[in-house]
Amino acid sequence: MKKILLFVCLIAVTLLSGCATVSHGEYTQKWAQSTPEFMQLEDGLTLRYVRTGNGPPLVLLHTIRTQLDYYEKLVPLLSNHYQVIVLDMPGHGQSSITEVAYTEEYFRRATREFITKLNLKDVTLVGESIGGVLALTVSTELPDRVKRIIALNPYDYGEQFGGGIRRSNNGWMVGLFNIFGSYTLEPRFVTAAVMRGGFYDTAQLPDSLLTEFSHTGNRDGYRGAEYSVFKHWQSWLDAKQLYSRINAPVTLIYGSHDWSKPEEREQNQQIIPKAKLITIEKSGHFTALESPEEVANNILQGQ
Repeated sequence: MKKILLFVCLIAVTLLSGCATVSHGEYTQKWAQSTPEFMQLEDGLTLRYVRTGNGPPLVLLHTIRTQLDYYEKLVPLLSNHYQVIVLDMPGHGQSSITEVAYTEEYFRRATREFITKLNLKDVTLVGESIGGVLALTVSTELPDRVKRIIALNPYDYGEQFGGGIRRSNNGWMVGLFNIFGSYTLEPRFVTAAVMRGGFYDTAQLPDSLLTEFSHTGNRDGYRGAEYSVFKHWQSWLDAKQLYSRINAPVTLIYGSHDWSKPEEREQNQQIIPKAKLITIEKSGHFTALESPEEVANNILQGQ
């Protein structure tokens, strides 16, 4: 009953706030050194991405419910050493939103095609949350292209609808999608509450970036895609079956306050051949945004 009342309150807040602003990607121009590009995949899906810097290729895969701007702090720390390529995953940011099942396999297929179409070789593949899982699984299908993997807080755990995000502070709000599906409302304060539940220090979540996430969420069809990701949470757990096939060197990096349990982290280290496990203290699930210098140092040390 409390959750139903909350939903009614969300409706009232949304109506009182008037027409919400919709993001068209303007935010990226404020921090990126390069103009965003777009790639059309074979199925018609369009992916937005940014390339900047010089050196061997490094591809960044963002977290659940964010976009390429998530890495606004990390990209400048790497661009003097790598050609950094960061993309909006399908159904996120300014990439295409289509009516499909947003499973791990769907994201994996799109990421694989993206890397192949750019003809990237000797790639350092870095991802956080769902991006961390994809960095691991995509490498099993592109063994001749992926040189090294850094998986930050891979999102491969959970017990119910929505997966591991339900373990965070205010993560129960994701359960509203299980009730209302693509009709679920998500005003800025809800996005803020769920995102902040993934930080050790919530002050590290830039207010302007949070606003951009909220504005992007007002794109047509975005809520349906978000619901589909939560609905197919089990696919991210099933993806662990591919971990034993990984050939490239792997560094697993977890924030000390990530939503995963210590035994889940250790299990991943055991499944993945010769994986190295690092913990960043006083950091949560969104480590690349909360502790970018430490993440960058760990990436650069293995260059």
